[in-house]
Amino acid sequence: MINGSPHADGNTALALAEMKKIFDAEKIDTTLLQIGNKDIHGCVGCGTCYKNGKCVFDDEVNKAAELFEKADGLVIGSPVYYASPNGTLISFLDRLFFSTQFDKTMKVGAAVAVARRGGCTAAFDVLNKYLSISGMAIASSQYWNIIHGRAPGEAAQDAEGLQTMRVLARNMVFMLRSIALGKDKYGLPETEPWTPTNFIR
Repeated sequence: MINGSPHADGNTALALAEMKKIFDAEKIDTTLLQIGNKDIHGCVGCGTCYKNGKCVFDDEVNKAAELFEKADGLVIGSPVYYASPNGTLISFLDRLFFSTQFDKTMKVGAAVAVARRGGCTAAFDVLNKYLSISGMAIASSQYWNIIHGRAPGEAAQDAEGLQTMRVLARNMVFMLRSIALGKDKYGLPETEPWTPTNFIR
């Protein structure tokens, strides 16, 4: 679980904690990474990760990559800044997904956006793109995975948002277990060699 907020005890943390209650009850092990208050460099497109198998900037991204490779699922939580995820989180995710060469197929992913009022669905869309480009199975809820609150702890008043987090966590647990059973019986989907096609030649 990744908290992309610079506030370790803010509303994003509250949303993730609501999910963690379900994970704990269902005996799903979780690790929380607080990265929104870290100094995370953006990707510079140097390509070193292709040679070394990890990002040239040896920081929280490379630490998270080791956990991500072993994990069956990933939850990404972010506050909304100008209808987008926190910039630190975007830098983190750009490098995490670009620099990791391991297969992410059918790892279960969930994105959560937190805002005072607007911009949640736009930020939610940005976060989901990291999951969908990687062949991950995206977990959904009874509504878009969003919750509202401005002052720390205010999201606790959003009863529907909290319920959305719990339903999301239960759906994610079901997907984790179902995919594990499917992998045991059928394996992962067949893959094809990548066929990059550029539009300008």
